[in-house]
Amino acid sequence: MLKKKLTPIGNSLGLVLDKPLLELLGIDRETELELLTDGECLVIQPVRSGGRRKQVSRAIDSVLTRHASTMRKLAR
Repeated sequence: MLKKKLTPIGNSLGLVLDKPLLELLGIDRETELELLTDGECLVIQPVRSGGRRKQVSRAIDSVLTRHASTMRKLAR
């Protein structure tokens, strides 16, 4: 777990992210970020094109198709 403190930027606060973390996530200064909260947690994630989501969905469909009988047994 990485712990960070907010940094004052004018009248606001900013979160400074280290270069290795940004590289790991494929984020640069041009990457649009999406912020989500449930009122207690803040999630910051890069906005990605639907391509990655479609790729994961196809992989899930493939696994479910190949292992349909096993999935039915597990569901019982």
